Amino acid sequence: MWSEISIHTTHEAIEAVSNILHESGAGGVVIEDSLMLTKDWDTPFGEMYNLSPDDYPEEGVYVKAYLPVNSFLGETIEQIKESINNLMLYDIDYSPGTISITQVNEEDWASSWKKYYKPVAITEHITITPTWENYEKKDNEIVIELDPGMAFGTGTHPTTKLCIVELEKYISNNDIVYDVGCGSGVLSVVAAKLGASEVYSFDLDTVAINTTIINSKINKVDEKIVPKINNLLDGITKPADIIVANILAEVIVRLAKSIIPLLNKQGVFIASGIIVQKEQEVKAALEEAGLKIVDSNYDGDWVSIVSKRSE
Repeated sequence: MWSEISIHTTHEAIEAVSNILHESGAGGVVIEDSLMLTKDWDTPFGEMYNLSPDDYPEEGVYVKAYLPVNSFLGETIEQIKESINNLMLYDIDYSPGTISITQVNEEDWASSWKKYYKPVAITEHITITPTWENYEKKDNEIVIELDPGMAFGTGTHPTTKLCIVELEKYISNNDIVYDVGCGSGVLSVVAAKLGASEVYSFDLDTVAINTTIINSKINKVDEKIVPKINNLLDGITKPADIIVANILAEVIVRLAKSIIPLLNKQGVFIASGIIVQKEQEVKAALEEAGLKIVDSNYDGDWVSIVSKRSE
């Protein structure tokens, strides 16, 4: 038996709430976004699926996860509530922040994951597909196989898509890449498949590191990827050609001063996980740290920022 925990929150708080659920033992998250109902689906990428308004909030999003029903469930839920309330310390608007709990059977839990995750074309040449889907690869296509239930990061969230688009644009063969806050390892796998010779995947969560190892093996790039438990870039001394960080805007602001010493002369820093309201704050921190903004891209309420050394 499993419990589905559903949190009604804002777009700004999606990443933070998802991370709280992941750290509380959830194998993954489902995001039900009302914007999906009004999104312009006139695109050559992927397929369109019929969506029911009954599954979505009128405003904001539902962030859902599944937790096992055990003697610790009550304590875990209280910890989740406390962590969500603490988001105000980071000036993150998580309102209304309401939480609902429902129980689901094992077979219902398994099938609920599969109905939400289908192959998604991120760019013309990169597609992400769940491991259980029988996806037929097209010519000149890079296919990334992931199990969304293993760790935070399915590759389909706008912030991850933005990172993948930038990696495809800037990465060169034999580049050294740092993936800061690697989650499921999707960006590490993409970097390796795009030609990077060495990819270092950093995360504080052992689940994320173990999942990155698994996903790198599934995609046959494990010889290129070095997962490591690490707090951001603390203690790292070897420069990289590309540093990518899909994390909270507030963390990127703190990380900014660490970038230049670890970036090769022509290197690129790709930052995402940034809600548009925080864009100028992040850009100001990057410029103050000596970085030059060279590119910005948007997907709904999210923005990615690309910067290089100014000298």
